[in-house]
Amino acid sequence: MKLAFRIGYWMIALALITAILLSLDYSFTQALLISLVFCPCAIVLEWLMPKAEQPVHKLYVFALVLVASVLLILLIHRLLWSPFMKSQVWYILDVQPVLVNPVFLGLLLSALALGDMGWRRWLDKRFPADSPTIRFFSDRKMVTLAAADIAYIESNDTEVRLVTVAGQSYRNKTRIGQWENILGEDFVRIHRSYLVNRACISSVEADSLVAAGTTLPISRKYRKANK
Repeated sequence: MKLAFRIGYWMIALALITAILLSLDYSFTQALLISLVFCPCAIVLEWLMPKAEQPVHKLYVFALVLVASVLLILLIHRLLWSPFMKSQVWYILDVQPVLVNPVFLGLLLSALALGDMGWRRWLDKRFPADSPTIRFFSDRKMVTLAAADIAYIESNDTEVRLVTVAGQSYRNKTRIGQWENILGEDFVRIHRSYLVNRACISSVEADSLVAAGTTLPISRKYRKANK
């Protein structure tokens, strides 16, 4: 059900972008083909942004997706117009300026990515599913856990430690920022070194909380972010 709604979102987005391009005097076929660039680029942007922990890395990701979008738009123009144009600069001359405007492209891609994120979160609340299964390596062995069984994750420099509700501990090399993206909204970042299962939190103080019987610190940065 959720997959069908997700597909529906992107179909509507595709139709809206096609309508915008039709207003720029593209034919329907041209508008549809060019609009196909934006959806996958927005999905890539949505997927890569959470993986970039530093602001400068996010900027690099954003710039990379913008450049890829422009190149794909120019490529599609070449494929659409090259059989009919004698000039060697046809694909530059025939691209509408707005389609290579980084401000317009950035706003459009951001709107698509943020819209999908919001839509996905609403669907997750509207159609709750069983706790997903998480597979990872710990001490060279494959471990499979239900996400709900993880109480918290602690980062220790080059590795993280996953602690379960039952008190078991697993070491893993995946960075805590990536775990935050994998586990989603059921887990909350309370410190640069701690990611906690919301369901396991039993009490909260000004600068600490108790999760699965363990007291964990809350940093000022993440306390403000989660207010």
